[in-house]
Amino acid sequence: MADNARWTRRPEGSTWGDFGPDDEKGRLNLLTPAKVLQGIAEVKLGKTFCLSLPLDYPGGAILSPRRVPPVLRPTMRGDRPNMNYPLRCDDPTATDVVCDDQVILTLQYSTQWDSLAHVGQMFDADGDGKAEDVFYNGYRAGRDIIGPAYYDEKGNMTPCDEPQGARHLGVQNMAETCMQGRGVMIDLEAHFGRSGRIVSHADLMGVMRQDKVIVEPGDFVLFRTGFAEMLLEMNKQPDREKLFSSACALDGRDEKLRQWVTDSGAVALISDNFGVETTPARPCMDDFCATLPLHAHCLFKLGCYLGEMFYLTELADWLRANGRNRFLFTGPPLRLPGAVGSPATPVATV
Repeated sequence: MADNARWTRRPEGSTWGDFGPDDEKGRLNLLTPAKVLQGIAEVKLGKTFCLSLPLDYPGGAILSPRRVPPVLRPTMRGDRPNMNYPLRCDDPTATDVVCDDQVILTLQYSTQWDSLAHVGQMFDADGDGKAEDVFYNGYRAGRDIIGPAYYDEKGNMTPCDEPQGARHLGVQNMAETCMQGRGVMIDLEAHFGRSGRIVSHADLMGVMRQDKVIVEPGDFVLFRTGFAEMLLEMNKQPDREKLFSSACALDGRDEKLRQWVTDSGAVALISDNFGVETTPARPCMDDFCATLPLHAHCLFKLGCYLGEMFYLTELADWLRANGRNRFLFTGPPLRLPGAVGSPATPVATV
């Protein structure tokens, strides 16, 4: 554990400082050339699978009122839309017809990555008896992750004039590391169907034993629950109650499951459902606790990334039919400095 100017104490069970005092990558540090070669070694046929939903799914803002569908529109040439634009309008000798567009995109609307700047916690990193709003490795809200406002301990808001964005821990770290290595599929839907099961550590270990799944440090771990497939079936008219009552999700309150994540050394947990863990989480028995306990454990403590609403149906079906659960995973986000999340168009190669 390296000496760190941002904190004097770290959360119990965290990896803060283990990869260096100024580390912003967390478990991406485990994604070594050897791990990439392990992923490449799983390629036998050169067959590929797209692991992204269309980015205009799920449809509407039913799953999250803060996240809205993309708005696609052409750029402009003066007062004319630059779509099917004949360049002869500008040059009578030109034969070209051009299209050029832009998009207003909610970065975590569809298939998405959570960066380490996505979820922090109130934690006494200074050891002075007062909790601060901090993120992985002690990076601070309002200093390292800047928003349009500051919030005091009572939630009062003060506008901020500084340029906003994640000065540290942003998705560009993921893009620059390329997010490629060995993927491991855990097919929860094959075992629990669309039962809405809250998957415990015991459940998970049972599935892994039956399917002979082994997860090793530096792996990408993917969970198929059927959620994304149901979204496609609903054709942009998502039924929130049906989705959340049908698809499995990990029990973020299960301490043994969280310890398994710690011990696994997984670079990322990726699911086809809304949040990897069940939302809302089971009731908390402590006076204060995280609303999203697995997010807190992964993003805040371990530097383990989360991928949500990936499309895994075709890949999972093929792997099961062929007696496999490993493959080459490639899934970088947008290289967008300062963003806290990003859409992705991941690819699996078998």
